[in-house]
Amino acid sequence: MDNSFSGYWSGQAPFSASFALQQLRLWVASSPWFNGHRHDAWFELPAERLEQLQSDYQQQWSALGQRLLSSQPFTFDDRRFASGNWSDPLFGSLAAFYLLNCSFLLQLLDALPIDEDKPRQRLRYLVEQALAASAPSNFLVSNPDALQRLLETQGASLFNGLLQMGNDLREGKLRQCDQGAFEVGVNLAITPGEVVFENPLFQLIQYRPLSETQHQRPLFIVPPAINKYYILDLRPENSLVRHLLEQGHQVFLMSWRNFGQAQSDLTWDDLIQDGVISALRVTRAISGERRLNCLGFCIGGTLLASALAVLAARGDKDIASLSLLATFLDYLDTGQISVFVDEQLVAYRERTIGGQGGATGLFRGEDMGNTFSLLRPNELWWNYHVDKYLKGDKPLPLDLLFWNNDSTDLPGPMYCWYLRHTYLQNDLKSGELDCCGVKLDLRAIEAPAYVLGTHDDHIVPWRSAYASTALLSGPCRFVLGASGHIAGVINPPARQKRHYWLNERITEEPDAWLEAAEQHPGSWWHDWFAWLAGHAGPRRPAVMHTGNAEYPAVEPAPGRYVKQ
Repeated sequence: MDNSFSGYWSGQAPFSASFALQQLRLWVASSPWFNGHRHDAWFELPAERLEQLQSDYQQQWSALGQRLLSSQPFTFDDRRFASGNWSDPLFGSLAAFYLLNCSFLLQLLDALPIDEDKPRQRLRYLVEQALAASAPSNFLVSNPDALQRLLETQGASLFNGLLQMGNDLREGKLRQCDQGAFEVGVNLAITPGEVVFENPLFQLIQYRPLSETQHQRPLFIVPPAINKYYILDLRPENSLVRHLLEQGHQVFLMSWRNFGQAQSDLTWDDLIQDGVISALRVTRAISGERRLNCLGFCIGGTLLASALAVLAARGDKDIASLSLLATFLDYLDTGQISVFVDEQLVAYRERTIGGQGGATGLFRGEDMGNTFSLLRPNELWWNYHVDKYLKGDKPLPLDLLFWNNDSTDLPGPMYCWYLRHTYLQNDLKSGELDCCGVKLDLRAIEAPAYVLGTHDDHIVPWRSAYASTALLSGPCRFVLGASGHIAGVINPPARQKRHYWLNERITEEPDAWLEAAEQHPGSWWHDWFAWLAGHAGPRRPAVMHTGNAEYPAVEPAPGRYVKQ
């Protein structure tokens, strides 16, 4: 956006609808995102519609001006302006005019006759990013809370903020949790167990029992390859792994390594064959059980389902059950992340890190983490900018946020294959892709499936998670948890927080399923534990040792890979 527009973003001047359209037109014309689109017609709004928008806006602007002149206090529902300091007429008017301009611009965008979904989503995304960045709360001189803190601390808050900014710039990420707040293996990922197998891709952890008896069939877990496995084993009170052990399940879990340059040529097939299938084979060998219960979370679920489809094509369908948590199999709606993905981006990645022409490299986890944070800029980006840099506050020590900042890199060829065949082409579900020497057909998975979506998930929208029920051949149970991608999954029962929806009948349309679903208080874990027990076989005395003669213990959990 050129400099002539900056005053309007920040609420310093009243908008002219025609000027706003002119500036948006120039912005679109200069953005490579809109190359190849005939966008002149996007800005041809009927004169009466423009006049109505301008008239409504001008009335609200005048009313706010009168309020400022009469020194009336302001109040806001917006969390950015919630403190009493923003009731002051000067600072309150800045916030009020800013919010009015935001509302006007978004209404103007909604009125534009843009027929294609992708360009509309991209233009809205860019405008929302500009609006979020220009909020008066983001600047020291226009944030009364930060100014008050500056006076109270005699400048120490600003000094601390600059130190924290320097640390974040050095790391290349905006940390949402202090790096020293937790330590893996000390106060995170401390459930007792041993690494019983490792190769260049992963370590396999077998956990020690926490009950006198255990179910016959083990649970084999594939966590996301993005970030670290311990999202499933945080602190004892919210560790899904620990809860499973207390429920009497044998647990084997993959710990993906943080891939480096030595692994930068690994492909999707490598992660399936030498990753998931190898880990499943070792789990079978150590436990002595062929029919395993299997769990995958996020992209871990996508990898797991792909591996099970490959095994099924080879004649191996001996799986007791499949649980998929916030997982894509059908990428029909990828949410806001879709604004970034097009043929140009994927082809660029394939040329630079994906192996085309022999060039391989890594996709940096920090890039993905920052991208996901910017999808919700006021909740996961600018609020930390204000608290850390302007006020000098340390972020709260939350384990979920510490994990969120502990990102991992991915091999370029694997990442590019995944990006093309899921987000771009959505043909992972086609049954026609070659994978590990066979056709990858998800419909060959006949095991009973438990599929979880979370209602406010901005990474795996719940209707896309629901679409997995149409791709799997076995009986499916779909459960919808409250909250988002992480908090909706990691919801231990003892906290008695949130709720979930359940409908025993799988319908063709997800909204019809939800309309007929019953809401239950508390954690969905209760429902899953009961379902899983029904597929885990009879209980018998717990196996106290880990590994076996072929696969002896390598080192104590959490192992080396998770600390890299």
